[in-house]
Parts: sequence; structure tokens; C-alpha cells
Amino acid sequence: MPSPSFRQYLLLAFLLIAAVLTAAAMQGLAVLEDFASRSRGAAGDALRLSRVVQLLGERAVDMTRSARQYRLLGEPALLERFVASRAEAVEAIDGLGSLVAIDLAPILPSLKDWRQSAGRVEALLSSAGDEDALFAELNRLAAVGGVVSGAAREAIEAHNQSLFDALDANRARVASQVSAAVLVSVLLAIAFGAWLVRSLSRLERAIVALGDGYSDRPVKVGGPRDLRQVGERLEWLRERLNELESDRVRVLRHVSHELKTPLAAMREGVSLLDDRVLGPLVEPQREVVAILKHNCATLQTRIEALLGVNAAAFDARRLSYGRIEPVALLRSVVEEQALQIQQRRLEVSVEGHADAIEVDIQKVSLMLSNLLANAIAFSPEGSLIRLIANRKGKRLRLDCIDEGPGVEPEEAERIFDPFFRGSLQPEGRENGTGIGLSIVREYAHAHGGSVVLVPASLGCHFRIELPYER
Repeated sequence: MPSPSFRQYLLLAFLLIAAVLTAAAMQGLAVLEDFASRSRGAAGDALRLSRVVQLLGERAVDMTRSARQYRLLGEPALLERFVASRAEAVEAIDGLGSLVAIDLAPILPSLKDWRQSAGRVEALLSSAGDEDALFAELNRLAAVGGVVSGAAREAIEAHNQSLFDALDANRARVASQVSAAVLVSVLLAIAFGAWLVRSLSRLERAIVALGDGYSDRPVKVGGPRDLRQVGERLEWLRERLNELESDRVRVLRHVSHELKTPLAAMREGVSLLDDRVLGPLVEPQREVVAILKHNCATLQTRIEALLGVNAAAFDARRLSYGRIEPVALLRSVVEEQALQIQQRRLEVSVEGHADAIEVDIQKVSLMLSNLLANAIAFSPEGSLIRLIANRKGKRLRLDCIDEGPGVEPEEAERIFDPFFRGSLQPEGRENGTGIGLSIVREYAHAHGGSVVLVPASLGCHFRIELPYER
């Protein structure tokens, strides 16, 4: 069974987070529905209880009026009215048994007293008992009615308070559940994100390693099927790059051998002719030999330059980082070329201040050496060469400024191309190979930096910029 892909994992994470949040929302909805249902039931029961209490009060008044009139007039209709009012009140009391929301336990004793008091009044009326006892019982019936009313009000208030307490408890529970759901969702998102980021970080490191030329490290990427497939493609690309690099090195080695072998024979033959081993030469022959000798030397220089450019391009992808002070590096470069500086009677100043930086010290030193060598070669005797190191934001600036002939504006963009030599050459200087500045550019780009020719009114102003953060 194939493992899930990135999109499937992403969908699963979204579904899990949605399920957690939905569960919390449904729990909150259930609590709200329960509270609403209990509130509706309590409101209905409270209304019925209030109506019963009101009815008891009204029937108590009717019963008292009928009892007093019956005692005074003795008409049976008045007694029947009393009995009917009492029966209606008792029926209302019996109907309270269907209430479920409100607790009637505190009211039942007073209702029982009211029922018994009404029964005693009826008995006194039917037996023509003592009038004082009748009136006393009627007063007691009214008092018990007041007790029933107060007990009912307290029961309703107690039930309302219990509803509010339950609401507060449910609110706290729902809040804790929502907080827990949000926390679980965040933890799920963080865990899923960390898992994906780890796989993506491995993928990024593999790509960076390939870009930096570390093609000897196998590419291994875990995680979803999509990312593993990308890792497999990168491993295939790494192997292909290794094959191509091996082919390139082999071709260069063969070309170098195939060119140098006949070239060495040609130089040896020209040397024999020039040394007159085969006999004296006439003037035209000596001129031809001189031309051949010069061209052989030029060809050898070009071949070595070609091999040097390719070696530099290959070596630029392999950086060995170390920490160094930029100003100290400039001074060491100046010391290495102190003899050439003295021969040209030049003055070289090292200026500025910059924080230490992590770079490939050997390659940056070679970059600065090439720039300084160019400045020495093109500067007039007795002139000044300035080497400056400064930090600009997150980048290190290394400037090399001379007072030589400079570069034509239309040649500024080509000055860093391999084998390109500017048209403004000092008198008496042998033509160089034209690869020094191209090597500087290769090494600067390998560090994630740049090298540019800054416009100047006098001489050349080269600027290298290197990042402080790799």
C-alpha cells in the first residue's frame, strides 16, 4: 500500500483540527440547548405555580365571604358556593404534582396546612359549630395562604438561582473545553508543521549541498511520498552531476595532454632551431623562429589559463569556511606582494574597520591578491593604492582603488569575462591571461556575494561584497 502524499497528510491534519474544534462547538451547542430547555420548562412551571397561588388567594377570599354570609343568612346556596370554591382550590393544588422543573418540597407542608384548614372550615360550617372557632379558622386559612405565596416565591427564586449557577458552571466547562480544543488544534498544527518543516529542511539542505558542489553526500529525504520522490530525483541528479563532472575532468585532462604533448615537441624543435643546433640561420629564418617561439609560449600560456579557469570554476563550489578579521586579511595580502610594491615604488594603504566574518579564507585571499596584483601592474610608479574594509548592513565591503589608466566605460561589463583584456594597457607591460578578474567573480558568487567595477574619475575602483550570514 503506497504511503500518503503531502496533500493527503495536509487534508488529514485539517480534518483532525476541524474535528476537534467541531466537537468543542457541538458540546457548547448541547449545553446551550440544555439550558434553553430547562429555562423553558422552569418558566412554564413558574407560571403555573404563580397561577395556582393566585387562585388559592382568590378562592380563599371567596370561601371566607361565602362562609361569613352562610353563617349570617343560612342559605344553602352560599354553602354550595363555599364547597365549590374549596373543590376548585384543591383541584388546583392536586395539579401541582405534574410540575417537574421546580422543587415543591418546601411548599408541600404549607399546601397541606391550607387543605386541612379549608376542610376544618367546611366542617364547622356543616355542623353549625362555634362561630369564634369558625372565624379563627378563616383567619388561619388566610395566614396559611400568605405562607403558601411566600414559599412559592422562594421556590421560584431558588430554581432561578440554580439555573444561573448551572449556566455559570456550563460556561466555565465550555470555556475550558474550547481552550482545550484550541490548544489541541495548535499542538496538532505545530506537530504537523514541524514534521513537514523537518522534511523540507532536509530537502533544502540537499539542494544547497548540490549547489555548493558537495555532490559526494547521498540525498536522503523522509516525510510524505511527494517529498521522498523529490529526494529520489535529487539523488538521481546528484549521480548525474558526478558523472558529468567526472567526464569534464577526464576531457580536460585528455585535452591538456593531447595539446601539451605536441606543443612540447614544437617548443623543443623551435629551441633547437633557435640554438642553431641544426646549423646557422639566415635573418629571415631567425625571424620565423622568433615568431614560432613567441606563439608557442603564448599557446602554452593560453592552455594553462584555460585549465586554470576550469579548475577555479570547479573549486569555487567547494568552500571551507573560517573566521577572520577583514583588515588583517588585507594586511596579509599586502605583505605577500611587498616585493612587487617596492619595485614599482608604490604606496599601499589599508583602511577601514569591519567585524570578523566567516568565509573561505584561502579563496578570499586569492580574490584580494588578484585585485592587488592588477592594481600594481596598472598603477604608475609612485602612485597610491587603497585597500578599504567596511561593513554595510549585513554585508562586508572590500574596495581596491588605484590610480592607473582605468577601464573604458563600454568595457566595464566585460571586464570580468574570462580571457578579456581591456584596451587601456600600460606601456611596457606584458599582456596577461585575462582570467584573474573572472576568478574573483567566481569566488565572490560562490560566497553569495558580488564584485563590481565602481565608476571612478581616476583609475579603477573594484568592490567586493560578501554576506555576513551564510
